[in-house]
Amino acid sequence: MTKTNLALFLFACFALGLPLWGMQVKEDRGLYNRSCTGQCYQDWQEATGGAAALAAAKAQAKAEASPEELGKQAYAGCVACHGAGGEGGIGPALAGRAASEIAGILTQYKNGETRGGESALMWSQAGQLSDADIDNLASFIESL
Repeated sequence: MTKTNLALFLFACFALGLPLWGMQVKEDRGLYNRSCTGQCYQDWQEATGGAAALAAAKAQAKAEASPEELGKQAYAGCVACHGAGGEGGIGPALAGRAASEIAGILTQYKNGETRGGESALMWSQAGQLSDADIDNLASFIESL
């Protein structure tokens, strides 16, 4: 199996597996309760404050998070190819690179520029990122 085929296979597994995992019903009836009605729903609403309170808390946490923390969350989609510590694998090593370099590279991919053999894979990944996401990812990667 070539590196390209392996990368595409891993990407497909991740791209298909993550949404399927997220759609599973949480049996613990925790924060993301989607199958509860009546008294169960009232109990959940009392315990959590309801959907509006959860959304407000999430927005507040995001507003208080540092760029590195936000970038760390976004980096979860990069681990399969670039390694948990940015050490590389299918994709190149990212650890030790400056934030400005990473931001520039991601912006090039977002703009559809070809940078190497894996450009087609990175176009779709970077195309989903906002400018703030790119800056946050770059800050996190620089901290590796």
